Amino acid sequence: MALTSPKSPVVLALSASGEATAHRVAKAIGAQVHGREGRVAKADVFFANALDHARDLFAAGTPIVGVCASGILIRGVAPLLGDKTSEPPVVSVSDDGAVVVPLLGGHRGANRIAREISAALGATAAVTTAGDVSLGVSLDEPPVGWRLANPEDAKAAMAGLLAGGGATISGDAAADATWLADLPKGDGLRISCTTADVKGGPDHLVFHPQLFALGVGCARNADPAELAELVSQTLADAGIAAGAIHSVSSLDLKGDEPAMNQLAAQLGVPFRVFDAATLEAETPRLANPSNVVFAEVGCHGVSEGAALAQAGPDATLRVEKRKTANATCAVAELAQPLTEMRGRSRGRLSIVGIGPGQATWRTPEVSRLVADAEELVGYGLYIDLLGPLAAGKARSDFPLGGEEDRCRYALEQAAKGLNVALVCSGDAGIYAMGALVFELLDRDADALGVSDAAKRVDVVCSPGVSALQGAAARAGAPLGHDFCAISLSDLLTPREDIVKRLHAAAEGDFVIAFYNPVSMRRRTLLAEARDILLKHRPATTPVMLASSLGRPEEHIRYRNLADLEVDEVDMLTVVLVGSSHSKLAQLGEGPRMYTPRGYARKIDGDLS
Repeated sequence: MALTSPKSPVVLALSASGEATAHRVAKAIGAQVHGREGRVAKADVFFANALDHARDLFAAGTPIVGVCASGILIRGVAPLLGDKTSEPPVVSVSDDGAVVVPLLGGHRGANRIAREISAALGATAAVTTAGDVSLGVSLDEPPVGWRLANPEDAKAAMAGLLAGGGATISGDAAADATWLADLPKGDGLRISCTTADVKGGPDHLVFHPQLFALGVGCARNADPAELAELVSQTLADAGIAAGAIHSVSSLDLKGDEPAMNQLAAQLGVPFRVFDAATLEAETPRLANPSNVVFAEVGCHGVSEGAALAQAGPDATLRVEKRKTANATCAVAELAQPLTEMRGRSRGRLSIVGIGPGQATWRTPEVSRLVADAEELVGYGLYIDLLGPLAAGKARSDFPLGGEEDRCRYALEQAAKGLNVALVCSGDAGIYAMGALVFELLDRDADALGVSDAAKRVDVVCSPGVSALQGAAARAGAPLGHDFCAISLSDLLTPREDIVKRLHAAAEGDFVIAFYNPVSMRRRTLLAEARDILLKHRPATTPVMLASSLGRPEEHIRYRNLADLEVDEVDMLTVVLVGSSHSKLAQLGEGPRMYTPRGYARKIDGDLS
């Protein structure tokens, strides 16, 4: 399988001396230029700190080309280095454009990017990957349209060739594997280029040309094992290796079928869908058109039509529709490897929490989901907090109070096949948009729900650092024992329900995190909460007020519960009220708030 990154690279310009080179590089590889503030005059995006920005891009899986010293990029991404099979390419270019050095991800696209840049600039590409240098090819990075069946054996095979061995190339697709033509000839390594299911090994690499598009259909909620077994048997009977399959395709009404999505994941290929009109246009080429199918979904064939639509107008049916009680499949074939992806993806909505806003408190998973998204939806301030990570993306800003419109819009955009990120502060599942998204999906259409297409999108939730976690970390460990969170906003929750919860939390002696403590018009519930709590815990109970957490204007202060004043709290403040056991200790670093869990009793032998 080709391992080059699917994302567009970003070119970093760190100084005026390298700015012109950065723009030449960006033009050569079709990339944006991100420039250092105060150092670069022209860029698509500006950033303040080179190390932080490189780290953000790398965490998001974005290929990086830095027109700068190699050491800057190395220091930036070093804390994130781990699995080389999943890391994006990192390339450095000298300010004068004379030298291009692939630093990371040589077999994931860095060597290719370096060569493209060197060709455009007349530079020297300092490729050090042994296979590329000595053999002119990386066996674990076949071109698009080809797939290596046993990548785990590529390293040993390359080592054998580099030690002076040779290779013999055979198979029904050997004549089309022109990219292997310059390998040294010999008997040490066998290379099979074939559509057949051939088993490889350390001395036998198997490459499959992806000549086949698999079309599938199934009954609603069909057993994934039934579809998988049908496809496996069909491919075996036709003598087609799973690695020669380019994609799995079906009707868009089936985009959320677990059986189809699991099948594509098992095969390691994309799952694409087509609307009924597109599949109906394939009717003249169908071997088994069905009026029954047409009456149900608006086209005369799903599996055959989807396979042909994906493979294109020059394709033919290699395997006509085969079926079980609840599933169908068909295979279309093209004379040359498929390199284009037709149809559309299922559509994804990623509900992401970006934490308080600073990049260091944003998880790598959230950064990656945002980087993958085609469109960002959210309150404008939250999208702004993403900084350069949001640059170049379509964005739809919604005001405060437009929460339902925001979520509905995001779902309907994903229903069009787009990859959408719904951006929330903190954690998206804590007093944010996560619950509303699922409420909309759960509603019937006549109850102001969303379209059927929106109900079929892939919804992904990713955690973020919540305000209560951020505040607790700044304080010390106030959440060391049982705690709860209560929103003091009565816009959506009846006031009497909030008061009931306040009494329960007070009687239970929970540490309490108050969200939405006040607004311009809501000024009384916080004072009422204070008075309720004072009936159950000491007046000296420590209270932490944390405003604008994780941002430059962050402001932390402590009060006794009896001294808590509403006027020093605003909408950006989280209020943490300790339990009767919480303490505010004056330590070397200043006041630290914590809630003991009872370890002193354990040490004293008090626990049975």
